[in-house]
Amino acid sequence: MAEFDQELDACGLNCPLPILRAKKALSGMDSGKVLQIIATDPGSVKDFEAFSKQTGNALLDSNEDGEKFYFRIQKK
Repeated sequence: MAEFDQELDACGLNCPLPILRAKKALSGMDSGKVLQIIATDPGSVKDFEAFSKQTGNALLDSNEDGEKFYFRIQKK
């Protein structure tokens, strides 16, 4: 998996908390930086796709590893 600048552990949190925490983390980051989010909520896959479209932050990739979902979002 590629590099990232900051990591957010949203494991055990259900919608909309992973999105809200990611939004807060991204707000404190510089443009172009990459946030990796780890979540366990299966709904977060569609949530982060919608979030990136709505905010203009690029969803670089999303992966599933067992019960965990990994997302990398680049701040616009």
